[in-house]
Amino acid sequence: MSGVGALDRLADLGLRLPDVVPPLAAYQPAVRVGDVVWTSGQLPLRDGALVAAGKVGEGSATGLVSPAAAADLAGVCALNALAAVASVLGEGESLDDVRVVKVVGFVASAPAFTGQPAVVNGASHLLGEVLGDAGTHARSAVGVAVLPLDAPVEVELQALVVR
Repeated sequence: MSGVGALDRLADLGLRLPDVVPPLAAYQPAVRVGDVVWTSGQLPLRDGALVAAGKVGEGSATGLVSPAAAADLAGVCALNALAAVASVLGEGESLDDVRVVKVVGFVASAPAFTGQPAVVNGASHLLGEVLGDAGTHARSAVGVAVLPLDAPVEVELQALVVR
């Protein structure tokens, strides 16, 4: 992966860094203190709209989002988190200067669903594809009853600027 930047890897994946998702309440999408960046929880929003809504689970019940679809949505959340991180980088800094250290994924889960780690893998895989070794991180995957806007998944991350 040396010599190829994060934005180039995004383009190779057919993706682009989106605009930062505007806050839905009283918070900032990302906050930087020194070389540490914390993002707020990022939902699977694309162009201002929630990509999918509902609980994650197996089966065909109304309102269920499949685990595979939820993993893809976790990738959308991670992409939004990278945009939030990029928004607080200084002049001359880029995503190539970022090391993700922790990811927390929240999965709105149907009562019997226990596959939260596989869902949050969608975020982890995207971060690895875009940042290479700098996207390798510690992680938590948490099942919850409901998320804002009835989103199936939410992802936040902590990163270091290692320039």
